[in-house]
Amino acid sequence: MAAKAATATSAGRDEHEAALRFITCGSVDDGKSTLIGRLLVDSRAVLQDHLAGVTRGGETDLALLTDGLSAEREQGITIDVAYRYFATETRKFIIGDAPGHEQYTRNMVTAASSADAAVVLVDATKLDWRDPQLTLLPQTRRHSLLVHLLRVHSLVFAVNKLDAVDDPALALRHIQGALETFARAAGIAVRATVPVSALKGWNVVDAKPGWCGYEGPSLLRILEQLPHTPADTGLALAFPVQWVEKFSSSADTSQGRRVFWGRVAAGQVAPGTAVQIFPSGQLAQVAQVLDHARRPKDVPAGTSAGIVLDREVDVSRGDWILAAPAPTPAASAAADDFDTPVAVPAWPARRELRATVAWMDDEPLVAGRVYWALHGHRWVKAKVQRVVHRLNIHTLAEEEATQLEPNAIGHVDLLLQEALPAAPFTQARVLGSLILVDTASHRTAAAVLVN
Repeated sequence: MAAKAATATSAGRDEHEAALRFITCGSVDDGKSTLIGRLLVDSRAVLQDHLAGVTRGGETDLALLTDGLSAEREQGITIDVAYRYFATETRKFIIGDAPGHEQYTRNMVTAASSADAAVVLVDATKLDWRDPQLTLLPQTRRHSLLVHLLRVHSLVFAVNKLDAVDDPALALRHIQGALETFARAAGIAVRATVPVSALKGWNVVDAKPGWCGYEGPSLLRILEQLPHTPADTGLALAFPVQWVEKFSSSADTSQGRRVFWGRVAAGQVAPGTAVQIFPSGQLAQVAQVLDHARRPKDVPAGTSAGIVLDREVDVSRGDWILAAPAPTPAASAAADDFDTPVAVPAWPARRELRATVAWMDDEPLVAGRVYWALHGHRWVKAKVQRVVHRLNIHTLAEEEATQLEPNAIGHVDLLLQEALPAAPFTQARVLGSLILVDTASHRTAAAVLVN
């Protein structure tokens, strides 16, 4: 019995060992910064001197706990993503406060790309909450769609400022109905919809039973139960090389060979794994794997590692170390008179991509433009061959288009200067994602998800 209890405790500790990364997003002035401030204050994660620094005229401005830029404090808006850390007795958290303005959608996408969960705030006072067929704000829909496209594992709707409406129960019922209709049409799985008052603290850390007819847990209790985003461990090995360490003087850790450092994108790497270098195509075998502390250890996807190969091959930053092509019986039979098995690459290289694009540049995306594309740590030129369609965030219809305006979402065809081991984003996060960078201004122009 004691052994079982110890095992259960250990499993629970492992499950929550890493902090849950979540972002708050939604339309401007929906109360995102205030909500995070309330989480920090009510969970006692703010020091008294810090709290005193955001007190004005005897009242605490909770939003100032995350709005740290001078421009943010002057304008009363969130411009960049602010990260804060706190912990409860059962969970550690990393919060990203994402801006709500359309102009800063690129910052929200950056924060969502590494998040385990997203809390999308909805301001009840901005909606015609008396109407059962009410229309959601465009930025609420846009941020929810982007969170879904970026494979953020859990989405929670927090309906804020219900304390400021005449009939909070009716408002919650109508807003929740609109959110459910939108999520169902967009194919978005919603973990929960919670009524909150970030200003007063209702249902944020401590539950307020019966308020708005809601009897569920508080927002913090829901966050404590959300799972981490599962790593792509069940796939073939894919490892983007970020840094090449020259011959180490410590022979016991690198066997006198170069160490290739990076983060495992898919699968897992262990000594004896047969690999192929991309783009050179050279074959090798993994001789040793080092974790971030240089300890020999098998490393799964989502974890940093150093790889030592059994022989010296040409590998540089931007190259990929992939699982070696595997011979298949079907392919071998098709080879007729040849005895050599036909090898099929685990991650085929492609030059033409159909992709979903979240366009973030101020200039519209048009066919014919050439951009830098970053895939893993590899830069290649990419030409936009065609704008296939644009997604109407109001109707969710795919409309024909010849260009994508700032903050639009659509599908495009890309032609790469050289092939990349790209895979569908729904299958592998890292292999299926790129960013486009303007060749002249060097601004990030788009987040690209391979279809």
